[in-house]
Amino acid sequence: MLSSTSHSLYAAIDLGSNSFHMLVVREVEGSIQTLTRIKRKVRLAAGLNSDNRLSAEAMERGWQCLRLFSERLQDIPPTQIRVVATATLRLAINASDFIAKAQAILGCPIQVISGEEEARLIYQGVAHTTGGDDRRLVVDIGGASTELVTGTGAQATSLFSLSMGCVTWLERYFTDRNLAQEHFDDAERAARDVLRPVADNLRYHGWKVCVGASGTVQALQEIMMAQGMDERITLPKLQQLKQRAIQCGRLEELEIEGLTLERALVFPSGLAILIAIFTELDIQCMTLAGGALREGLVYGMLHLAVDQDIRSRTLRTIQRRFLVDTEQAQRVAKLAARFASDVEAHWDLEPISRELLLSACQLHEIGLSVDFKQSPQHAAYLVRNLDLPGFTPAQKKLLATLVLNQTNPVDLPSLHQQNAVPPRVAEHLCRLLRLAILFASRRRDDLLPEITLHAHGEQLTLTLPEHWQADHPLGAEMVVQECQWQSYVHWPLEVK
Repeated sequence: MLSSTSHSLYAAIDLGSNSFHMLVVREVEGSIQTLTRIKRKVRLAAGLNSDNRLSAEAMERGWQCLRLFSERLQDIPPTQIRVVATATLRLAINASDFIAKAQAILGCPIQVISGEEEARLIYQGVAHTTGGDDRRLVVDIGGASTELVTGTGAQATSLFSLSMGCVTWLERYFTDRNLAQEHFDDAERAARDVLRPVADNLRYHGWKVCVGASGTVQALQEIMMAQGMDERITLPKLQQLKQRAIQCGRLEELEIEGLTLERALVFPSGLAILIAIFTELDIQCMTLAGGALREGLVYGMLHLAVDQDIRSRTLRTIQRRFLVDTEQAQRVAKLAARFASDVEAHWDLEPISRELLLSACQLHEIGLSVDFKQSPQHAAYLVRNLDLPGFTPAQKKLLATLVLNQTNPVDLPSLHQQNAVPPRVAEHLCRLLRLAILFASRRRDDLLPEITLHAHGEQLTLTLPEHWQADHPLGAEMVVQECQWQSYVHWPLEVK
């Protein structure tokens, strides 16, 4: 007997070549709330022999994993469950044996999807969960196949599924577990050969941003965050990691800060494929997508339209949930935008930096829903730990740092420890946010003073209306206090 809450539950299961994944979500007012994520390394592709027959051991590993998954599925209406199988079960000549028993275990049908359908679903998952420019190239390196998709907004413009993956490349080029330069060279050369026939088509459709939606890219992101680098994946960083792997010598001795034991086995092969993709397609930089195949399946069942601006939708949802005064958030954002324009000539803020500043304005009061005392700390905790579709992990960390430093003495190390923007840029955003909050504190549009802000190097000069300080003694006191706080961290602020 299903409970009444079951009808808002949805599950997506992806039987991949390296791992099996299950995602369980709840629909809440047109967006999804993740309830369960389970991932098990099954390494199905490693069980394929030269005749593409799956070994009994590999099938047993898969069934064992599905027995775990099946317990969770009993609470969800069968029409709200989708199970798909990808590359290895497309290839295996005895796939039907595996699927028949797997369906009996799960109690629901399993669909073996084509490479093109897999690429389409991955793109949908990315489109629903990833912010930034919507002309994108999506790369997903799986265990036995790699999907490459170009698209604009919700619409994919070209879809390719290539038969190379981190498990098959591991078995083929790193069989002896030796991480020698020549093994990497062979793996990269082979990957470039696979890519070459589709490269022109992908370039023809073009992209503004490139996002990665796979375990390999996730692992790279974790390494970069652990090592204090910024989150953008670039070819020099990939080459640096390859050199580190070569120094380790053998797969069992592979030690890179931030790389988990679980991901280590297929990391070198995935890295070789990614280097080949960067080189062949001349990719400048890549970031991690917010979702992929499983999210594509879930959003497909929910029939939700792709929101043109995912970040705005996220901010609206959070504001509703934490009862934020949206008029005040808007007032602060408007003032911050005006200040950013005033200093543009000297501080040269990139569009994404400005957007993150305005996002911080929209969220700066969410801590009040916990308690006024330590409100900035509560706000920072919430932003750091909430699911924020459209924002990358590094962007979340920057937002948390900005709202933490919205008032009171500045915690300079925290601004330097985030890795979404350079430390100096984080300082600039923090200064603009603090001033916007200060001058909007009366919560009335008609009381916003006509202020101009001028930057010369790090020196900020505030010009206030002639009698403003005499007419607003409390406001004047707050401005003096702010000048002091900024001077403690060597941010010169002068008031005229």
